[in-house]
Amino acid sequence: MTQSAFYDHLRDEVQQLRHAGLYKSERVIASSQGAVVRVNQTDGSSRDVINLCANNYLGLSAHPQVIDAAHEALRTHGYGLSSVRFICGTQDLHKQLEARLSAFLGTEDTILYAAAFDASPTMIGTIGCSPGLIW
Repeated sequence: MTQSAFYDHLRDEVQQLRHAGLYKSERVIASSQGAVVRVNQTDGSSRDVINLCANNYLGLSAHPQVIDAAHEALRTHGYGLSSVRFICGTQDLHKQLEARLSAFLGTEDTILYAAAFDASPTMIGTIGCSPGLIW
């Protein structure tokens, strides 16, 4: 297959996905996260839509106290860790939050993950390898 034929094939596949209503285009959010967000349209305009697919179900991402705490963390600790905790280490802010969560939840310990993408393999690897447990 030539390069040109390959690209033609890809264009046809994408067109079929669009025709079937299965093509997912990127949604560009132009506001803070919340129950309603402003999204940019392909024609350059924007509109408000109800946001039913976010992890912000508690509405905290734009809460003034959360924003103030984030500013303070930026001032005292800079932006980001430069790598994952396993490689660069855990910041004191993480340990403080984990301790407070453990106290609140009544658990022995707590570990924070940035995303379920990170947490899922850990849980499966830990719980899934327990003797007698069948997945």
